[in-house]
Order: sequence, then structure tokens, then C-alpha cells
Amino acid sequence: MSRRELVVLGTASMVPTRHRNHNGYVLFFDDTAILFDPGEGTQRQMTLAGVSATDLTRIAITHLHGDHSLGLAGVAQRLSGDQVRHTVPISFPASGEPWVRHLLDASAYDHHERVALQPVAFPAGARVVTLPRVDGERGAGGDATGAPVLTARPLDHRVDAVGYRLDEPDGVSLDPAALAAAGVPSGPAVGRLLRDGVLVLDDGRTVRREAVSVPRPGQSVAFVMDTRLCDAVLALADGVDLLVVESTFLHRDADLAARWAHLTCRQAAIVAARAGVRHLVLTHFSQRYRVPDELPDEFEREAREVFDGGLTVAADLDRVPLPPRRRP
Repeated sequence: MSRRELVVLGTASMVPTRHRNHNGYVLFFDDTAILFDPGEGTQRQMTLAGVSATDLTRIAITHLHGDHSLGLAGVAQRLSGDQVRHTVPISFPASGEPWVRHLLDASAYDHHERVALQPVAFPAGARVVTLPRVDGERGAGGDATGAPVLTARPLDHRVDAVGYRLDEPDGVSLDPAALAAAGVPSGPAVGRLLRDGVLVLDDGRTVRREAVSVPRPGQSVAFVMDTRLCDAVLALADGVDLLVVESTFLHRDADLAARWAHLTCRQAAIVAARAGVRHLVLTHFSQRYRVPDELPDEFEREAREVFDGGLTVAADLDRVPLPPRRRP
């Protein structure tokens, strides 16, 4: 069974609270596991959530404010200490490279062969860039959909920031009834047909994949942290199965959101409604909302005024599965 879920490591914004750690999110997508925005304390939260350093295939940082990046030093040490064999690329806005290097060199340990820096730079006029895969980076497997593609768009914050989107290409699933009718035996033959697109049976007949398969829509996830409302937020969220988005302030504090270049809960929910998001995950809450039992209710009420899809007001260590695949 493939694993497709979001593991929430932390949900606080600038200041962690007794109940909320700094940011940290791991997206499991088959063989891919992306750690987004490792804030302070991420290494400990990974342990509490049962996420191993060996699980990680990429680290993606939206911007270099501390609540989104200070945990990188500990995670890099964990990769080294656990002797992770594969290379883990670290994506981040290109202007943040000095801080990334400082975090990786914050103490004495052997990490350089474990990570590969991948600054995200936008050529003149570009609004989206596709992040290249790194040699040895694991990807989705087990079907004919191909590996998921990670793209980035520039957001509008007080420092350079990017949002990320993971898209699985549309593919096909084999139809068991059609396979049986065509005489395809179970086992390795099915895998060869799925991989190669054509299979020659022992009796000489040829079976083509398109004759025994049905369309399989790809799935998508967007990750949007600190930003003002801008066109890129809507573009990242467009039609995704899962949108993980900052919701730093309630709308009654919209003046603070504007001052500090953040979204309100209402703005995030309006984006989700307009973009046709299937499941909305609200996170990155200001420390001004201190009562843990009341915070989820307030944010849920505000979001439900404008959005009627799946909704999670995230808490630390939550696990949010991707919605079932769309029907073709």
C-alpha cells in the first residue's frame, strides 16, 4: 500500500507555545517524503511523530525566517548521525543561501555528503520553476503515473519566499477484469505490462496496456506559508487535493495580517473555495491565540463561513491523509 499523508510536526508561527511547536511538516507521497519548513524543535517532533531521518527524500524551505528554518541544523545532523545513505536535496529561495550555509555549518559534524543545496532562482519573467531531481532521489513507484513533479512560485512576504506544489502526472490503472479477459496471468507479467505498455503472451497474442487499463487522475498538494494574498497563492492552490496554508490571524486581526504580510483564516479559506481545493489544512497560528481548546473552534467557524470542503485546523502531530483519488 502506498502512503500518502501529511504529518504535522508543528503549527506555531513566530513564537512557539506550550501546545504548539514551531513549523514542520512531512508530506509522504509513496516513496517521496518531503520535510517542509523545519522550524526549531523539528528533530524532536520527528521522533514524537515516528518519522525517521531515513524517510526523508527532500527538504523544502519556503523562506529563511527562523520559525521556518532554525531546525535545519538539527535535521542535517540527524541525517549524518543516522548515516542516511541517499542524498537529500534542500530547496530554498536563492537569496537565503547564506543562512542555509550558516545553519549547516552551525556545529562540527560530517554532513556534506548527505545534503545537496538546491537554491530556487527565478529567471527573468518566470513565475514558476520546476525543481530538478537529484541523482539517487527516490520517487513515486509501483504504477505507470511517473514520478511526481515539484514546482515553486514566488510569494509576497517581507523576505523572499516561495510556495511549493507537488503534482503527480495523470496515469492509468490496470483493470483486473480486463486483464483476466485478455488472459494476462497474475504476478510479474502484470508488472511488465504496466511498465512496458505491451506484453506478449505465451500463445503469441499481444496485449497492450491501453486495452486493459482505465485512466487514473494524478493527485496534487500545495504548500503555502508566509505571504500576502497574491496571484501565486491561487495558482498554487488551483484544483489541488490538499492545500496546506498559513492562517496566522483571524480576520478580526486583518490589520495585523496586512502589517506583517500574512494571510487571515478567512483569506485562506476563500482561496481554497475559489481554487476548488478538496481538503484545506490551516496552520501557522499566531501566539496571540493562546487557549488550545478554543483556537480550533474559532478558526473552523471562520473558515466554514466561506469553504465547505474537507477541513483540518492542524494540531501538532496530526496526520492528514490525502483525499481519495478523483474518479476519472
